[in-house]
Amino acid sequence: MSRIKKAVIPAAGFGTRLLPATKAIPKEMLPIVDKPAIQYIVEEAIDAGIEEIIIVTSRNKQAIEDHFDRNHEIELFLYEQNKPQLLKLVKDIAHTKIQYVRQKQALGLGHAVWCARNFIGDEPFAVLLGDVISESCLKPLIQTYEETNSSIIAVQPVDWVNVSNYGVICGETLQNGLVKVDRLVEKPKVDPPSNLAIIGRYILEPEIFPILERLLPGDGGEIQLTDALQELIKQSDLHAFTFEGKTYDVGNKLGYLKATVELALGHETLQTHFAEYLQQIEWKRGEPLE
Repeated sequence: MSRIKKAVIPAAGFGTRLLPATKAIPKEMLPIVDKPAIQYIVEEAIDAGIEEIIIVTSRNKQAIEDHFDRNHEIELFLYEQNKPQLLKLVKDIAHTKIQYVRQKQALGLGHAVWCARNFIGDEPFAVLLGDVISESCLKPLIQTYEETNSSIIAVQPVDWVNVSNYGVICGETLQNGLVKVDRLVEKPKVDPPSNLAIIGRYILEPEIFPILERLLPGDGGEIQLTDALQELIKQSDLHAFTFEGKTYDVGNKLGYLKATVELALGHETLQTHFAEYLQQIEWKRGEPLE
């Protein structure tokens, strides 16, 4: 079995749920405390042992490439200003081995993954959505993949009223939060098969690429990765791993705000003062925090 060394980060979407902020700024570059959202995702991949990353971009996403590139002017400025900690921080960002490919048409997540086929080759690989931040979901997902030796996706239970916002799965419950998937539905409007929502972390076998290549457009006229996984089940096993940690969908306003607040409360230099500030706000409203 091959070790998971490569990851795909789809980051080509328009970010319409965050307009007008994303009219000129990629949603993946919006800051969460002191880092753009996509840096959290890249760091999660590296922490899980990923060695090579490809980011699937589109027009007006040059800022992502610039962020992970060297900036000699700012490095020189920080050096001359004797700010070694900031200098190291800026240099470390550029050490990540990242390639880029452009999705020339907005044809959906499945098509974005297919755009990375030449980079991936015949290896199993990880997919991390560019607008979902998690508390180290990829590492246990890779460990579970090594046990099941099959494509695997991360899921979490969501409120039933929100199920239509997600791709959901159902199947045979095994052990330790593992499910052998037999059905996937993209954003079910009626009769959802479960409330186990796909949360933007996948380990996929390369057999997914020929399926994506021949797949017809589905919901919204796009090539849906969920539909491709449903086809994959016909020829091989697919498992779902129930992740118990935190995830944030930073591609929508509420998820973005939750991530900002909760990550700020965990920030080593901000958490005390920020918590005090939140307490002051609640005190002024007459609703003290518990």
